[in-house]
Amino acid sequence: MVTEVAATVESNRTVVAAPEEDWTDLLVFVFKAFTMGSIIISAILGNLLVIVSVMRHRKLRVITNYFVVSLAFADMLVAVTVMTFNASIQLTGGKWLFGYIMCDAWNSLDVYFSTASILHLCCISVDRYYAIVKPLKYPINMTKKVVAIMLLSIWVAPSFIFIPVLAGWYAAPGHQEYRITHPDECSFKANTIYAIVSSSVSFWIPCTIMVFTYLAIFKEATRQEKQLHARIGNQMLLSHRDCNGDTLGSSGSNKALTLNEVGVHNTPTKDRNIIKMKREHKAARTLGIIMGTFILCWLPFFLWYVTTSLCQTCYVPEVFVTLLFWIGYFNSTLNPLIYAYFNRDFREAFKNTLQCAFCSLCRRPPSDLEALEVRRPSLRYDDRTRSIYSETYLKHIDRRRSSEVGSSL
Repeated sequence: MVTEVAATVESNRTVVAAPEEDWTDLLVFVFKAFTMGSIIISAILGNLLVIVSVMRHRKLRVITNYFVVSLAFADMLVAVTVMTFNASIQLTGGKWLFGYIMCDAWNSLDVYFSTASILHLCCISVDRYYAIVKPLKYPINMTKKVVAIMLLSIWVAPSFIFIPVLAGWYAAPGHQEYRITHPDECSFKANTIYAIVSSSVSFWIPCTIMVFTYLAIFKEATRQEKQLHARIGNQMLLSHRDCNGDTLGSSGSNKALTLNEVGVHNTPTKDRNIIKMKREHKAARTLGIIMGTFILCWLPFFLWYVTTSLCQTCYVPEVFVTLLFWIGYFNSTLNPLIYAYFNRDFREAFKNTLQCAFCSLCRRPPSDLEALEVRRPSLRYDDRTRSIYSETYLKHIDRRRSSEVGSSL
């Protein structure tokens, strides 16, 4: 009798616990599906918006933005061909539903497009390095031919680590045999040599280049800021002396005329230097944010990747591994957001494109982006060097008043 009562109580506990576990599993499933779906959709739409905006607005079709469009295309491919398959694994409890061959194809595409995305960021940092640190050499070094060669190299270089994955040469000892006996799993366990070579090409070398270029840009911006402050201080002292009559004539009319001439000739130069300094500091800050975001997103993954490849017996929880993958993927979603937030041209282009895409009453042509120039300082920049990060070179100076220039910043 006692045994029957105990069995009845235990069965009741099981019935009560089962719905609670079902609700927990459902909530976890919904959370994972919503989070991954949001990242995938945002990456596709955001990078597509970058490509369409550059195609629609002639003002954005400059040399540096060739890298931006190519980067957006690579990030969009990461979302379509890599994130979607990873999401299917996570939402099906770790099961691979697409067969043995597709597992190798997916792993190889993951390596290829993720590496291409990272190499684009590296080349953008090099482009900005020449534009800001070596401005005289920039028009000579960064021609369309050079940019085309760099873009070709970006898309060819990942093949050296893509082909070994597709051919199965990457695998750690015994991993291929395990995959044959477990066709419903798609794991990626690389041997030590491949892990070191692939991580160097995909992350460590580009990251090192980006760090050094950013440090050089930051030092140059700091140096120019100090020089500019020194010039402004000297001009203020000179103006103060002029106002006291030390160097100007004693006649009132002549004095007023001379002061006016001083203001006209000095103000555009001072405004040009101030605007140039602000733009280059903004370039350094934006590039630093892009580089910092890139490192935060990918460094944890590559540390885990190299560590587990060197220590084959080390165990890392599967949830932690999944989190590392998706943090790295999230970098492809963040890049368009950084462009939109930090660049006024892209903000206007995005706004115009979205209005014409979703608002039936919108009749604004793509050239409406040119209206932005009316609200900007009357300083025109060379199209060869105008980019989403900085506009370093001044083509010529419009002769507007200092107050008008200052109010438009």
